[in-house]
Amino acid sequence: MNTPVKKQIHLAAHFPGVNATTVWADPRSGSQIDFSSFEHLARTAERGLFDFFFLAEGLRLREHKGRIHDLDVVGRPESITVLNALAAVTDRLGLAATVNATFNEPYELARRLGTLDHLSGGRAAWNVVTSSDAFTGENFRRGGYLDRADRYTRAAEFVAVARELWDSWDGGGAPRPFAHSGRHFDISGEFGVRRGPQGHPVVIQAGDSDEGREFAASAADIVFTRHGTLAAGRAFYADVKRRLGAYGRRPADLKIMPGATFALGDTAAEAQEKAAEIRRLQVSPQNAILALEQVWGRDLSAYDPDGPLPDIDPDPESQLVQGRVRIGDPLAVAAKWRALAAAKGLSIRQTVIETTGRQSFIGTPESVAAELDEFVQTDAADGFILIPHLTPGGLDDFVARVVPLLQERGSFRTRYEGTTLRDHLGLARPPAAPAPDAPAPDPKDPDAKDPDAPAPARGTRGAAVKG
Repeated sequence: MNTPVKKQIHLAAHFPGVNATTVWADPRSGSQIDFSSFEHLARTAERGLFDFFFLAEGLRLREHKGRIHDLDVVGRPESITVLNALAAVTDRLGLAATVNATFNEPYELARRLGTLDHLSGGRAAWNVVTSSDAFTGENFRRGGYLDRADRYTRAAEFVAVARELWDSWDGGGAPRPFAHSGRHFDISGEFGVRRGPQGHPVVIQAGDSDEGREFAASAADIVFTRHGTLAAGRAFYADVKRRLGAYGRRPADLKIMPGATFALGDTAAEAQEKAAEIRRLQVSPQNAILALEQVWGRDLSAYDPDGPLPDIDPDPESQLVQGRVRIGDPLAVAAKWRALAAAKGLSIRQTVIETTGRQSFIGTPESVAAELDEFVQTDAADGFILIPHLTPGGLDDFVARVVPLLQERGSFRTRYEGTTLRDHLGLARPPAAPAPDAPAPDPKDPDAKDPDAPAPARGTRGAAVKG
């Protein structure tokens, strides 16, 4: 009897930065800007045979009470520049940059991503994000001109235009004029970069709203989501995959990869203790008050982090915190926090620890491997974007202790089979247009080849964790 083939888990590494996950107080915490930090995490991810390395991006320094927030990282390098450098020290690992579709232009970004795809041998990816934030927009000529309702329409047109540009070189290696006239962009000319090894860089989308899900179904290759429980993951997975058919796409054409954190221990009790300590470090007394002020929109610096929640109501119109995602309904969030604190007798800091996040997977390497596998085999996810709490060594233990167990379970590769990120993800390469004087390749001919296809795999990097 044939043994059924298990679904393969896709893994990516998120470089920790401006978020509530990173633990700055740990003596092992390193620089957020030195190239050695990026290189260490990327090499670790490639040693673990991960699909890609993922960089977030911040377009403006966050402010708190009218000044730069001193509990955050001050500054962040531009993503594609870092990834171009990492292309030289990695061989198979995909390289994903977060780039805003609100404050960039299609020609320039398509050219930068196309260049990265060439330099890396077909490993480029673009995480498409949007912004309706006028505070961020002040750094740009357009300012905060874009209404919130328009951000996805501009992003959808942006992605479509970028693909038109990447497709404007035919399979014979010649450029063809392009012209696009739409609501947000009116451009024409000739694109300066030949079609890359992947055809199109992989497109990633993050967003859980209904419009975000629809955008992902129509245009994305990967969805970066926050759903961390089996039930929530399965519901999101089914909903987004269901939408693909309306766009002529199959379920396999879109990979759903939640962000995930982890805490490992030799025993379950040790892992739980380690997870609790990580949360205490992530939510320092100062960060607890910051989180509180984010919800309340008021200066709460006089409150004791180890004391009770404020008895005053939030200010929904406050601009106290700038550059962070706004709380949707501060009054509702405050009511929920108060009810939780009253039921469990929690302080401000304990309430923030309880409500603002926790390790997704806590346990021994064996139990974490089993839980990751369950998510993927039961269609709660196609894989995970792992977000370590330390820079740059936060993935070291996972790669050394969990990846071999996933391989033993038959759920994770033991070697890279291809050279491009699309190969790793099992995504089809968009076909190039035929040259003007060349017949289109016959899809039924096994010897027919795309003249613009990447070369066969070569090189010695990307060795298996487990032989």
